[in-house]
This record gives sequence, C-alpha cells and structure tokens, in this order.
Amino acid sequence: MGVARREEHRAAAAAFLYALTVLGVLAGGAGVRAFEDGTAVYIVTMKQAPVSHRRLNLEKFGSSKAATAVGRGGSGGGGGGDTPTTSVLRKPRQSSPKPMNYGSYIVHLQKSLLKRTLRGEHYVKLYSYRYLINGFAVVITPRQADKLSGRKEVANVMLDYSVRTATTHTPEFLGLPQGAWVQEGGPQFAGQGVVIGLIDTGIDPTHPSFADDLSTDSYPVPAHYSGICEVTNDFPSGSCNRKLVGAQHFAASAITRGVFNASQDLASPSDSDGHGTHTASIAAGNHGIPVVVAGHQFGNASGMAPRAHIAVYKALYKSFGGFAADVVAAIDQAAEDNVDIISLSITPNRRPPGLATFFNPIDMALLSAVKAGIFVVQAAGNTGPSPKSMSSYSPWIFTVGASAHDRVYSNYVVLGNNLTIQGVGLAPGTDGDPMYNLVAAPHALKNNTASCNEMSLGECQDSSHLDADLIRGKILVCSYSIRFVLGLSSVKQALDTANDVSAAGVIFYLDPFVLGFQLNPTPMHMPGLIIPSSDDSKVFLTYYNDSLVRDGTSGQVVSFGGVAKILGGLNPNYGNSAPKVMFYSARGPDPEDNTLSNADILKPNLVAPGSSIWGAWSSVGLDSAEFAGESFAMLSGTSMAAPHVAGLAALIKQKFPSFSPAAIASALSTTTTLSDRQGKPIMAQRTYSNPDLTQSPATSFDMGNGFVNATAALDPGLIIDCSYDDFFSFLCGINGSSPVVKNYTGNSCVASTMTGADLNLPSITIAVLNQTRTITRTVINVAADESYSVNYSAPNGTAVSVVPTQFFIPSGQKQLVTFVVNATINSSTASFGNVGFQGNKGHRAIIPFSVISKVVYSS
Repeated sequence: MGVARREEHRAAAAAFLYALTVLGVLAGGAGVRAFEDGTAVYIVTMKQAPVSHRRLNLEKFGSSKAATAVGRGGSGGGGGGDTPTTSVLRKPRQSSPKPMNYGSYIVHLQKSLLKRTLRGEHYVKLYSYRYLINGFAVVITPRQADKLSGRKEVANVMLDYSVRTATTHTPEFLGLPQGAWVQEGGPQFAGQGVVIGLIDTGIDPTHPSFADDLSTDSYPVPAHYSGICEVTNDFPSGSCNRKLVGAQHFAASAITRGVFNASQDLASPSDSDGHGTHTASIAAGNHGIPVVVAGHQFGNASGMAPRAHIAVYKALYKSFGGFAADVVAAIDQAAEDNVDIISLSITPNRRPPGLATFFNPIDMALLSAVKAGIFVVQAAGNTGPSPKSMSSYSPWIFTVGASAHDRVYSNYVVLGNNLTIQGVGLAPGTDGDPMYNLVAAPHALKNNTASCNEMSLGECQDSSHLDADLIRGKILVCSYSIRFVLGLSSVKQALDTANDVSAAGVIFYLDPFVLGFQLNPTPMHMPGLIIPSSDDSKVFLTYYNDSLVRDGTSGQVVSFGGVAKILGGLNPNYGNSAPKVMFYSARGPDPEDNTLSNADILKPNLVAPGSSIWGAWSSVGLDSAEFAGESFAMLSGTSMAAPHVAGLAALIKQKFPSFSPAAIASALSTTTTLSDRQGKPIMAQRTYSNPDLTQSPATSFDMGNGFVNATAALDPGLIIDCSYDDFFSFLCGINGSSPVVKNYTGNSCVASTMTGADLNLPSITIAVLNQTRTITRTVINVAADESYSVNYSAPNGTAVSVVPTQFFIPSGQKQLVTFVVNATINSSTASFGNVGFQGNKGHRAIIPFSVISKVVYSS
C-alpha cells in the first residue's frame, strides 16, 4: 500500500532528523538552547490555493480530466475563485487522484520563498502543508517571521500553540444491536467501507480489537483510501491490515522544542499513552472482544461501527500533549489519504487569540476538510461546568459533550455501626459475612519509621515501613491524595503493599483537597474500594477514629475497634436516571472571541456516552497507572464521547454515501433524545464536588440538541444541509474579517451580513435579539413523500411565529420554513425553546431554539 509514498516519507523523515541533528536540537538539552535566541515554531500559510481547493474548482468549472490533471499533470496557477456548494446530493467520495505534481509544485514554491526571504539565515522547515491548506511550519525568529509576513505570497504567520487530549455496554445503551446494526445487516457489516481517521496518541496494532482475521467474510481495504503504514522498530512491518489500514506519526514541532522523550513518546504510530488505542476501539473496535481486567471478566467489547476501517495519525504524546503544527500536518495528511471521517479527542490549551475563535490553523484546516466532504467530530473539552467553557468553536465541526450512561459499577463498605458507604472499585468483596478490623497505615508503622506524617506512608506506597503482623487479616486503610491525581502515587502500588502485608482488603478514603476529579472504578485483584466523596470519607474516618482505643498516658493506639466488610463491585448496576450531562463536560454559549462575546452558534452539538467507558488499552500504555499491563481500561471524558459519534457517523455514511458532512451532522442532531430512561428531562451536573446533589434540567448549552439516538439517526426523514459556501459567507459576515478570511482561504469576501443564526443549521441560536429577527431554515426530505406539522415552544421573553405550520414534501424536495422572533422583555438571561417537525409516517425532527439577550427597545 503506497510503497513509493512510504519511501518518500522515510526520506523526508531522515532529512528532517539530519537537519535537527545539525542544529543540535536532538542532543541532550540542546532543544531548549535552540530557543534561547527567541526562535519558535511558526505556522505560515500562503495565498495560493491548496491541492484540494484547486481540484474542487476544476471539478466545478472544468472537466473530470482537468481535475485529474491536478493530481497527475497540473501545474502552476493561482487558487482564487468560488468553490462548489456541498449539497446533500453530492456524489460519493471516490478514490481521488494523487496530487503529486501540483502538490510538489506547491512545496517547491514554499522552499523558494524561504530561500529568497531568509537567504543565508538559519531556519528549519518542519512540515509542508499542501492538501487542505497551502503552508508550512518552520522554526524561525520573530524578526524572520516579520520578514515572511511582509511577502506578498504569504497570507498569514501564526505562532504555534499547544493542544491536549480532552466499551462493553454503550452499544446496548444506544440501542445498536436491535436498531442501527440491524439496519446495516448486523455488527459483521456495520460501517464496512468507511474509513475513520483518528488524530490521537497512536494505536496498539497487536490488540484484538483491531485484528482483521476474526471473520471469513470479504473485508477489503476501501479502494478510495490511499494512506500508508509507517514502519519503525516498535511498529514493525505487518502492523497494519484490512482493519487498521493506515498509521503515521507527526512530531516535528515537539522534537524541535526539545520536549520529545524518544524512549517514552515513541517516534512511531505506536501508542505509549493508551488514549489513542482507547478512542479507536470506541469508534470502530471489533465486535465481541472479551474484556478481562485484573483477572475479572466484564463482558464483551465492541466499537460503534465494528466493521469500519481505522487510520491513525499520531500527533499527541504522553509527555506533553501536542502542538498545532503537528496536528495540522496530521489533518492535512488524513484528508489527502481520503478518510471519510476525522475524529479529534483533543482541544486547545487556550482560547485562540485574534478576531474570532474560528480563525485558528486547526479549525481552518478542518473547514477545508469539510469542503472536501469529510465529516469532522471533536471533543467539547473537559473544562465544564462553567458557562462559556467550550473548547470546540466552529459551526463546521461537530462538537460532542459527555454524558453518563446507565451502567454503574459500585461496591460498598458496611461499617460496624451499620452505616453503608458507596465506593468505586472493580474488585471482589471480602470473604463471607464476617467483619474485619480496620487498620490505617499511619497506625501500623514499624517502630524504626522516621515519621508517620510523610504523605506516601499514609497512601500505602511502601510496605517496608508497615508492621505486617499487625495488619495481617485486617482491612488496610489508605489515603487517596492529590498525589494519585498527579501520578506520584498509585492504587496499584497500594494494592501491592496490601498484598505484601497479607491484608484482607484495602479501603481508600478521599483527601479533602481532591476536588473535581472523577474517580473511575479501578481494577483490583483483592477486595477493595475507593470512597469517592470527601463527605463520606469524613464519615468513615470519624467512625474509624472513634473506634480506636488509645493508651491514656502516651496516646498510642493499643487496639483497633473499628470493623467493616466490603461488598464487591464486579457486577454492574443499571439505572434509569441516565443519560445525564457530566460536570466536566464543557458548556456553551459558544464564545466568539477572547472578550467572551457570544456566538450565534450552538455548542455542543449533542452529548454522547463519556463516563466510565470501557475501551481497548495499549500494552505499553502509561496514561493510567491503574490499568498498566491490562488490555482494556475504563476512562471518562469528552475524549470518550467524540469517538462514539465518529462511529455512529460511519454507520450513516455507509447507509447514505451521498450525504454531505452537514447532512450527517443534521441526521445526528435532529433525532436526539431529550429525556432519560424514566421519561424525565435529562439532567446536568452543576458543580465539581458532589455533582449529583447539584444537578438540574439540562439546557441546550449543556447538551446541545440532546443525547445521541443512533437508530433514529439512520432514518432522519428531514435533513438541514449547509455548504462550504455558507460557512465562507458566515466568516465574511464577521466585522473586520475580510483580510483574515482572505489569508486563510485564499478567496476574497463579498459583502455579507450573514450571522451564525442565518446558517442553515439544525439549531437556532440568537446571542442578541434586538427587538425582532427573521430566521429561515430549509429542510430536505431524504425519505418517502410525507406531510409534516410544525410545533414549537418559544424561549421565555420572546414571541415566535412560524410559516408554514403544515406542509407536504415529496421525496428529495426542499421546504423553506420562516421564523419571526420578537423580544417581549428586556433580559440578558438565556432562555430556551424548541421547534418540532412531526411527520405523518413517523419521522420526527427537533431543533433547539436559544435566545440569550433580549432587547425590546433600543436606546
């Protein structure tokens, strides 16, 4: 698969490593010294059109032969010109011609520009971007950056920035086995022919979730995919197969900065973190893989689209996260390789500076990906529950928040005073019904231990300091401090300590300083649990301390009166209160800029399972010490929610190959669920501490359109489509944006008054309603002929009228719906409503309606 390109890739990598060696940035601490004179990594974009834009322009204005010439014989020429509207009826994406000649011409222009502008000066070019954007990443000084900015060929120069990473039961919870999978022919066909590109920390190719020999059915590599499988010492030949169809890594910016740890981060697609392996298996891991952790069986795992294909673009690393220059290179390569879906479980470490949050290299590269027909899904971020905490901004990106699902692993400790306290821990219970004495580690130290106040001793990290005779047959009590969160202490080490001293079990109580950190159930080979609540931990410690018998003179503990037994947590409990929005899931309104002005864009788009999610784990994964050496891990975060949606999008792409990215987004958005398993409103957690005690009904700024409904999304009835041209006009409508838009897209703005509310999106959001506003939405019928009625609830403080309230729409036809919204009160408090389209053949589409500031009279 792509032998010539593989050799080109190796040659480029060798040249790059040689250049870094010459500059001394790979030797010792020289990476830091290389930046002492002010040099840094800059992302430079050029005005000439990239390969994908030029090919699409030729497809629109020329012949298919002319488009092919871009790949095989095209040369020269500027980009310019409008781009074709992406419609729901666009042709399926086939194998695109390889853009070698025009792409090589772009690279030649980039090299020529650098040589002419920085003649005789030192610089290191890290990447050439050519497919989605025309540009490059380069190590230069601020003075050199200014020189490049002054060149007429250059559109934009921006400083590189950092990014970070933000299942056995969820298929059942989402109804896949009886619903969406059945429509695709069962799990053995669900997603086949669709390639999901994951930009993450890599993958463990040896994991059975990514094997291609579990079925005798035909399972070819999709003909349209053209990526390569990088070969290194730790990612040997044969690592890729018909399931894992491509794997590459991108680390030039990180290496140049001197933060890359070759022994830990691995200069290959291999996953030394674990995060990438986990997310890949959620999206498209094989069906029916046994989940065995700590010797216990937890069912069988499956990805959302178990027959889809996986392409990995590693741009994130255990030691430091990642950098935009590397991520953009990964996005660019994924698009050139012709993936169908891009999944990013990553978010920026800071809100992008400048005119608007949308104008940053990652989002603008993703806009070009959408233009090329690629559906893009991104994690919302784990910065909730505060308003405007969103870390994914742009309307062309499908942003996913995290919710809980109905499976909970809980174990309990029953105290001698008959109090029962809930804990977390994938562990068995203590033997039989007897109660066991409790012994806290600081009270079981050997006589020669220097200090009982040392934190690690209370955390049970070293058995050599403990009196094994005193602890044998009792339950060892350990503290769970911030050191566990930081990775300085581990549950696994404490379990080893408990085993060394022959304890009957182990209980961790929560240090009061550990707030806002969700404790996932942790695998334990022996009876044990973690008390996840600081309040419950205080109750437990009060009982323990009150039960101690001390010497009246010395105060030394002479006997341990507290007793308890542990009830195991190996079997899950299933509740009816799910789904609910997790406290860490980032919230809207969508911030338009650094002044935190609100955008007329709904974020997140929806929520999906992200709490306590089982997924495959890398055999060398270091991200979670508790799961080190295991083949599966349970993690939480919006990072877990995004690949759920990526996999479901693959099912939609399989059934509707002609759907545009916006059409897929609409199918997912308008078919969501707004109630929990009991039929009550979905709730949202509001605080870090004791989140279940502070939850209230979720709004659109918590959950977007609602909770994803996989089965309904495969039969949406109506679609609300939006094109690249629409997004372009929206960007041009931002005050003062014309030069920025020109710099990023290469196209000039014409006069535009379009706002986010005017985009044909499956939601309506108005940041400022100044007296009155008219909004339109165009729906397309992708089912059989049907009659619809339109119902709505107006946001508080507004009056809404809709035309028409009923309509008949033939298959494949469009219908314009107009909303007139009037403010009835002056208010700056957000209010929410919705619009429902109910078809006489059972189809239903709901779009949320959000209005923030209302102004009746303007001064």
